[in-house]
Amino acid sequence: MIREFVYIDNKFVKKEDAKISVMTHGFLYGTSVFEGIRAYYNKDEHQMYAFRLEEHFERFIRSAKVMHIDIGKSVEELCDITKELLKKNNYHTDVYIRPTAYKSHESVRTHMLDGSDGLIIFSVPLGETLKTNDGLEVCVSNWRRTCDNAIPPSAKIGGAYANTALVATDAKLAGFDEAVTLSENGDVMEGSTMNLFLVIDGKLVTTASNCGILEGITRNTIIELAKNNGIPVEQRRVQRSELYYATEAFFCGTSAQICVITSIDKRPVGTGKIGKISSMLQKEYFDAVHGLIPQYKKWCSKIYD
Repeated sequence: MIREFVYIDNKFVKKEDAKISVMTHGFLYGTSVFEGIRAYYNKDEHQMYAFRLEEHFERFIRSAKVMHIDIGKSVEELCDITKELLKKNNYHTDVYIRPTAYKSHESVRTHMLDGSDGLIIFSVPLGETLKTNDGLEVCVSNWRRTCDNAIPPSAKIGGAYANTALVATDAKLAGFDEAVTLSENGDVMEGSTMNLFLVIDGKLVTTASNCGILEGITRNTIIELAKNNGIPVEQRRVQRSELYYATEAFFCGTSAQICVITSIDKRPVGTGKIGKISSMLQKEYFDAVHGLIPQYKKWCSKIYD
């Protein structure tokens, strides 16, 4: 039986007892940062593996610095808290972990000075958030991705996700599964909450991290998997027209995992079916996160003793 606990105010409490005030600054103004982390259950080993836990918390701390938030914990301490939380919740299924650091003082003033900081970590069972076995139909969004001089996409800032909510919601209302975002100057960025890869002339192409995207941990994983399988990878500016003649395309992210795209703006990607490179990388990714590939066990943190 799952016992749901949450880490808040430096202690573990029952989920129903984890509360914040309606006047909390982070709630009122989106002055928070977060991470999305997955842990996968390996039934044969009766083991759960948290995927790239240290890298997620390293990025978490970087994001917090942008927002003047002092988490007050080291990467090692955050990893230990997360492992203990998963043990307490006694999961035997795949789960999603959400650490959030936020301005915890009560104030209606927008500035973040002279306030306090809080930390919450919770977890929930989670399967697919987007289809992984069938291709996605996506569009190019009319909403532009926020830029580094507005709300930096390189930091996972809570308030910035109003932008992604508009992108994803309007795509669904228009009958699509998801959307691709562009920068203000029209370059291809990513999906609403995930990175994007294209296959062009046998090469894996993705927007460079210095072009205004979130440098995804799943993205970095795919790049390493591709290189280890002899697939050339280009990180560069990507033009909108390249979306329409790419032979394969897929989104990747912690929540989304690996989701193949089979049409963009009603144009088929390649043959309109899941391609060989996308299929191979997707399979290898799922094997890696479940601790099935010895070469990539370095990315998997055991939860159960």
